[in-house]
Amino acid sequence: MALTEERVLEALRTVMDPELGKDLVSLGMVGEVRVEGGRVDLLVNLTTPACPLKGQIEADIRRALAPLGAEEVRVRFGGGVRPPEQYPLPGVKHVVAVASGKGGVGKSTVAANLALALSREGAKVGLLDADLYGPSQAKMFGLEGMRLKVDQDRRILPLEAHGIKVLSIANIVPPGQALAWRGPILHGTLKQFLQDVNWGELDYLVVDLPPGTGDVQLSLAQLTQVSGGVIVTTPQEVALIDAERAADMFKKVQVPVLGVLENMSAFLCPHCGKPTPIFGEGGGRRLAERLKTRFLGEVPLTLALRESGDRGVPVLAQDPEGLEAQAFLRAARELAAALSVRTFLPLPMA
Repeated sequence: MALTEERVLEALRTVMDPELGKDLVSLGMVGEVRVEGGRVDLLVNLTTPACPLKGQIEADIRRALAPLGAEEVRVRFGGGVRPPEQYPLPGVKHVVAVASGKGGVGKSTVAANLALALSREGAKVGLLDADLYGPSQAKMFGLEGMRLKVDQDRRILPLEAHGIKVLSIANIVPPGQALAWRGPILHGTLKQFLQDVNWGELDYLVVDLPPGTGDVQLSLAQLTQVSGGVIVTTPQEVALIDAERAADMFKKVQVPVLGVLENMSAFLCPHCGKPTPIFGEGGGRRLAERLKTRFLGEVPLTLALRESGDRGVPVLAQDPEGLEAQAFLRAARELAAALSVRTFLPLPMA
């Protein structure tokens, strides 16, 4: 039988999206099919440009088309981040909160590099530094001392660095000034940072939450629809206790937990590269299993990672091929996949 577009589409109905469990045709992911003799040219529109399973999808397509006698199969990937039914903020498709439950686990470093990793995968990303008492994103992105401006409608314009739109209280108050604010003022400030800001068009707005489970976390859930939360922890049991509290906080405010990322999984010697699990091993994965959520991966503790934050250049921008950067890229792909599943197939709260 001749190789036709109809036969190709019929074969593609047997190819399932590994995350969604439905075939590519039913999901509307097959954007274009061209058949010329024995050659097939396909455009597959993914649910996120950061899809971690491109290789598997392409291999499954080739297997499905092989019995048709296709001599050459070319698969191109396109598509963008699918929005929810209702945008949480004007122009913003997804709000993703990064929490830890306690300080000292590298939450802000994770938030900065996850935002950059999502951007490197083709998404439009903003980063809101909601750690109002201890803002650090201005430092991490080399934006210290820069002042925020407003547009013609008197809306705040975020600063930009490394392709990320960044908004932090550190670019409003003088350096070193303590913010002795009570809950209502925190709520009002966060409201302004969400609603009175010209974020433009964003696929993801990553929110760096303060440690704990207090006013800012509650206000965020009240002020906007949060697509999901990421829990950051070290393998240490003491950190896991507080990380579990952060997950419980998300549950109480109806925010799904998208995954757990284990930071400082092992210290890598800068001389020999030998890993030393100074905070224990496997804690993040065990927590993800208890929470019945994704394990986004492990990020090692390295001298380069620490230096990059102090220098104002996130490690993913400083050394995109490094072990640390690759760990963040893998985590970002898993995070994007989790959001895609939530968008297509809403699940019960974790």
